[in-house]
Amino acid sequence: MSFKVSVTGYAQADQVAARAAFATAFKITPEKAAELLTVLPRTIKVDLDQATAQRYCDALLKMGLTSAAEPMQAAAAPSPVPPAAPAPVAQASPAPVMPAAVVAPEAEQPGFKFTIEGAPDFAFLTVKLPANHTIKVEASAMATMDTHIRMKTKLGGGLGRFITGESIFINEFSAEKVPGEIGIAPGAPGDLGHVYLNGDVIYLQNGAFVACDPDVTIESKWQGFKKGFFSGESFFLIRASGTGDLWFNTYGGMIAKDVDGEYVVDTGNIVAFTEGLNYSVEKFGGYKSLFFSGEGFVCRFRGKGRVWIQTRTSGALLTWAQQFRKAKSAD
Repeated sequence: MSFKVSVTGYAQADQVAARAAFATAFKITPEKAAELLTVLPRTIKVDLDQATAQRYCDALLKMGLTSAAEPMQAAAAPSPVPPAAPAPVAQASPAPVMPAAVVAPEAEQPGFKFTIEGAPDFAFLTVKLPANHTIKVEASAMATMDTHIRMKTKLGGGLGRFITGESIFINEFSAEKVPGEIGIAPGAPGDLGHVYLNGDVIYLQNGAFVACDPDVTIESKWQGFKKGFFSGESFFLIRASGTGDLWFNTYGGMIAKDVDGEYVVDTGNIVAFTEGLNYSVEKFGGYKSLFFSGEGFVCRFRGKGRVWIQTRTSGALLTWAQQFRKAKSAD
């Protein structure tokens, strides 16, 4: 489900200061900010996932503005700004308004209460476990926990995780008798995504799984020699299904794209995608491009669903860093 964020009013008496903060965050003039905030409510951003919409609301509140994140109607995607209004604020970069933490809205989101701090660079997940409830966490991802929480280690993910070099174990943490809190730190520096599964299926790239509800099944799915070999990625994907919370991480920032038809993504930038999408791995450009341009194979998605994309890849970082290596001098 996509959400829109609207400014609904002022949270403080000093409206001038609030407009000035808004102008600075969105890199517009104070006059333009005053013009945009004259008629409220004003929609400033559309087609956001729930966590991102909440981040915008938190940031707007710090500016002295009240706001609302509302689900968008599937039948029509409203324009961020009415036709007669000035240029939409949604085009501005959201980087200046990134808050310190993202809080899962209790009224709209079933499942565990949680916060994500440090996003999008070094996301850190904190989950509140009700008494006698359990959460499954990727091996070595637990960073902090209350002293009464107990851990059990179980096999999870199948043979595919072992073949791809990942741990074949998944830890289960339980809050015994009283509520507890657990902090989870993914291995890769980047963002965290969250989805509440309700009988749905999501496929994750290997290494993307972080944590989930105990009623969510995590298993490996063989994607075949052709897709695995030519993609340059793993022969296996992680298949998450069932009911409950699912968290996954990226290297770099995360972007969610709704697909209705076809969409092409570099194989190294794919984090996750929904079951309604079919995909094929294709060569991008000719053989000269394959060997000399730094590009190679892409994944072409077809159908209707959602793809989560990471803004960085480890392979690209290694290529960039290679130029700074000191060459050994010949003796």
